[in-house]
Amino acid sequence: MINWNIYEITSENTSIHGVKFRGRIRKYAISQELDVLVENSSDKENCVRFAVISSDDANKIIGYINSIINDISVNKALSDVANPVLSKLKVNNTDRYDI
Repeated sequence: MINWNIYEITSENTSIHGVKFRGRIRKYAISQELDVLVENSSDKENCVRFAVISSDDANKIIGYINSIINDISVNKALSDVANPVLSKLKVNNTDRYDI
């Protein structure tokens, strides 16, 4: 399985929803040949989450994000998650579910 590290992007003063922010990250990742998932969070205000494969370095993406919005904060939220859901982090807790 592919494991992913999930990062949260937040801003106190700049809206990052509804401004094509996710698309810009995705297009940058494609241009750099990086694997990335990007989604708006539904459980946190003005937050976008992205995930990179655990063995990959997220610094290129973080550097790009910092270059386009200056009051941004990026923090690692979860590590080594298989089949991640980015919109709600609690969904990634496999102990919550039975099969």
